[in-house]
Amino acid sequence: MPNIPLTSEQVCAVCLEHGFARAGIAPAQRSPRAEVLEDWIADGRHGTMGWMAEHVEVRSDARRLLEGARSIICVLDRYADGRPDDREAGWGRVARYARGRDYHVVMKKRLHAVCDQLSAASPDHEFRACVDTAPLLEREVAARAGLGGIGKHTLLIEPGLGSWLLIGSIVTTLELEETGVAEDHDLCGACTRCIDACPTDAITPWSVDARKCISALTIEHRQPIDDAFHEAMGDWIYGCDACQEACPHNRPTRRSVAAMRHDSHESPVVLEGGRREDGAAFRLIDVLSWDESVRRDAFTGSSMKRAKLPMMLRNALIAAGNALEAKDDPRLLEAVRSLATDGVPDMVRETARSVLARLGESG
Repeated sequence: MPNIPLTSEQVCAVCLEHGFARAGIAPAQRSPRAEVLEDWIADGRHGTMGWMAEHVEVRSDARRLLEGARSIICVLDRYADGRPDDREAGWGRVARYARGRDYHVVMKKRLHAVCDQLSAASPDHEFRACVDTAPLLEREVAARAGLGGIGKHTLLIEPGLGSWLLIGSIVTTLELEETGVAEDHDLCGACTRCIDACPTDAITPWSVDARKCISALTIEHRQPIDDAFHEAMGDWIYGCDACQEACPHNRPTRRSVAAMRHDSHESPVVLEGGRREDGAAFRLIDVLSWDESVRRDAFTGSSMKRAKLPMMLRNALIAAGNALEAKDDPRLLEAVRSLATDGVPDMVRETARSVLARLGESG
């Protein structure tokens, strides 16, 4: 009913009704980790993600995102259960979060439905839904809302479910009772498995250097990737799950396997461009023959559309080089050679020639 004050319990119940796995409330305030973010950017550890250095004050304080903000409603969606991938030679892997439909779209649609329901009950208040793209420290907010703790790999860990989580938020002028505590709680102890598992040594405790991170390099970096990282990238062509695969909190358990993802994240029905049916990988030889129309069709309904064609060709070339070092494949080698010629984008040609040089051939 309109104008009846909502409780945190009622708000969280509405979120769960819309299929979110968890929900909590944090106060809208300046982040206790604002200076950590500023130092991380000052050190250049955001790499080529220039947008991270923009709106730092807004990112650190949700009250700058919505005038009069008092609370942040935080929700979690599950997107994987930690079971190992089926890996195949000649295929390029995709990070688990990007295998289904675009989480920005599927989560925001449900968040908007939550906003509509809450707005009907509290018409004098404002609600702003955010999924990843708004300048908001979502993992830190989720931790303050009592939804888990930040691991040494910098990802949110929900004890018992792990870190295979997508985060959404609603910044609101409603004043709600917080559901968590502001103090940090360490879920890692002496464990360093994520740090040890990172192929490029990008992780130090509670910090990731985007200049080395395979996820950042394959998705955000729009320049040639340093040859020093090529071998370490293995078969990843979009993102990387190495640190999460190593995390003990992500070992499949009866509870974690049962708590499956919301069906709106199911793999896209479009299986163009050599995509495996489960969405987990693309056949490298197919990717290396892509043109823009194939890339567009392959990424229909997917968050992978963030990676432009030259980036995907670059990533697939590096993975192909690693595959060819492990096993001869004349057709795959010829596909690499075809991209080392004049007439292809500079970054693609440069990467192809670098791969061929590593294989003992001239471009």
